Amino acid sequence: MTFVPSANIAQLKPSATIAVAAQARALKAAGRHIIDLGAGEPDFITPQFIRDAAVRAMHAGATKYTATEGILPLREAICRRANAERAPHLPEVEPGDVVVSNGSKQSLYNACMALFGPGDEVLVPVPSWTSYFEMVGLARASVVAVPCDPAQSFKVTPDDLQRHATSRTRGVMLNSPTNPTGAVYAADELRALFALAAERGWWMLTDEIYRRIAYDGPAAGGLEVAVDRERMVVIDGVAKAYAMTGWRIGWTISSAPLAKAMGAFQSHTTSNACSVSQHAAVAALTETVQADAEIAAMVTQFRARRDAAMAILAEEPSLQVVVPAGAFYLFVRAPGADRDPSCGARFTARLLDAHGVAAVPGEAFGTPGWVRVSYAASLEEVTAGANAMVAVAREGIA
Repeated sequence: MTFVPSANIAQLKPSATIAVAAQARALKAAGRHIIDLGAGEPDFITPQFIRDAAVRAMHAGATKYTATEGILPLREAICRRANAERAPHLPEVEPGDVVVSNGSKQSLYNACMALFGPGDEVLVPVPSWTSYFEMVGLARASVVAVPCDPAQSFKVTPDDLQRHATSRTRGVMLNSPTNPTGAVYAADELRALFALAAERGWWMLTDEIYRRIAYDGPAAGGLEVAVDRERMVVIDGVAKAYAMTGWRIGWTISSAPLAKAMGAFQSHTTSNACSVSQHAAVAALTETVQADAEIAAMVTQFRARRDAAMAILAEEPSLQVVVPAGAFYLFVRAPGADRDPSCGARFTARLLDAHGVAAVPGEAFGTPGWVRVSYAASLEEVTAGANAMVAVAREGIA
């Protein structure tokens, strides 16, 4: 019997980033030496104090179902951090405004399903994380891609959004620090975007999963700059800053009515996030002295890798690079992309075939001709990968 997918998923595209990771694993299993610079996760182990908290939770019997929206101590910890950062004119974040999910990816999906539907348009700056496009599509809404200027580190502006808005625009997807470019929006830049969204009555979904990995001081967040909290959703989690990608804990902060709707939706899909992981996340958010030290040490290593890779890539003028101020990605324009955007995909193919370095082509993020390289790998691997990129640029990919 031939399988025919339902209309719900017929147009769904596989995750390009996951596909690259799977290809790298397959080549390694076949005996090839592969440097995987396609991964979107820190290469550090989860800090010991967080792992210890998980063990204590298991021994204490915290292995049962929890409330769908998450255990109260975790939601209270999320509220304390949010309230320490929010603008004074905004109402306090309360536990009823928070829904804990199986990673920030599910949090984003919950928000899309609760907010968007047929006939709605969602403005998505490009380049952007690949799953934004598919999540909006799964909600049966339409993505309106908003091309951004590489000279401005691909950061979207209010004018960019205005040019692409229509009467059907219902929301904006925003990410800072940004995947795949590492760009970080200044507080004034965010404030202008939130002001426009409030003026136009758009929902603002702000993905802040990389916010604590920033190189030029703390990255601003939505709660610091928003006009109000009525039409905004903050998406965050512990995956990146705390090296907890596999623990699958993310959350949304929104108005209480929206949180209730997202919780109801999640109750019929996955129910609660892993109980043990929730207790580990409490430790991550409350044992701040240890957590801040671990994050600072990780950011220091990321910065050193970034700087080493940038120095190598600067030796080849044909490689244009967005200087990342956060996250752990380099976004590199392949030689000849101005004439033939498809050269980015060929560049990544040559990089893998000839040099054993896995990276993600810009098509995955809505920007053909570019390549995303992760420096969430050892310094030796990152420098080897950067040298391989220079070699491919000089060899040519015609």
